[in-house]
Amino acid sequence: MSTDTTDGKEPVKELRTRVAKDPDEPTQPTEASVGWRYTLEQIHRDRTARLGLYIIGFMTGLAVFAWVDSALLDYAIAERFLYHPEQDPVGTVTLLPPFGFENVFGAGVIEHPLGTDHRGRDILVRLIYGSRIAMTVGIGATGIGLVLGTAVGAVAGYYGGWVDDVLMRIVETVYAIPFLVLVIAFMTAFGRDLTFAMVGVAIASVPVFARLIRSRVVSVREEVYIEAAQAVGVKDRNIIVRHLIPNSFAPVVVQATLQVGVNILTVAGLSFLGFGAQPPTPSWGQMLAQSRGFMLPDPWFSVWPGIAILVTVIGFNLVGDGLRDALDPNLRN
Repeated sequence: MSTDTTDGKEPVKELRTRVAKDPDEPTQPTEASVGWRYTLEQIHRDRTARLGLYIIGFMTGLAVFAWVDSALLDYAIAERFLYHPEQDPVGTVTLLPPFGFENVFGAGVIEHPLGTDHRGRDILVRLIYGSRIAMTVGIGATGIGLVLGTAVGAVAGYYGGWVDDVLMRIVETVYAIPFLVLVIAFMTAFGRDLTFAMVGVAIASVPVFARLIRSRVVSVREEVYIEAAQAVGVKDRNIIVRHLIPNSFAPVVVQATLQVGVNILTVAGLSFLGFGAQPPTPSWGQMLAQSRGFMLPDPWFSVWPGIAILVTVIGFNLVGDGLRDALDPNLRN
């Protein structure tokens, strides 16, 4: 029996067939690397993303508690800390340091864990009620900007031509205006109400989402399944809603999570400058503005709202990084 050789090397051995597995042997299910379940599992495995979820959950819980207390209990818990100066606590000591003890029935009790402000109001309670403004406007404005930006970007990317030119020139005009300047101009024209603040931040967020999803739609619209849907007569609206947006949405979700942190910083900046929430409604930016004259003698007055803003923004950024790692196929193991 002859054997084949290759360039004088050792004879090539006959190929061995692989033995098939026993059909009765149980097979391990293949884990899907797509879908929301996979994404949640990846975030759960990521410690930093999980920490971000805990932070967001805690801050959201505080905001919900404050809304319920103010709506149903009529400020029952914090009524003496939140009203106008003429309704401020009478006879209280202002600018108490944190963790101050008060003698109640012979025992030391912490009355104001984080101290009091320049009017004797409890800082901890005002921080809790300030979370309403930050979370509501941050998440609400991001949601509105996400919906509007996704619609504009998807339509521009799908149709192209003059539709794309007109829509994207409008988007780029808005994008060219500095974020905070645009929001302040909007509120100056329509009012300093908190609702207008949320709408202004949402409008300023639209270009971010529109530009991002347009770039994805331009590439996805060339896929075979899009051409097949067009060939069988599927309406453009259904193609955009059922095919283009779902298959282009992963980076938009990541950007939305990060944008919430940006919008919370913007809302705090507006309150610091006198826009947004107006006294007596407490907000973190407003508390920072009120503490400017007391930073050296009483630094805790400005430290606590600063920490609240910092921790909240970090929480959304950590979740955004975790979503990016889970949704980006180039970063998967």
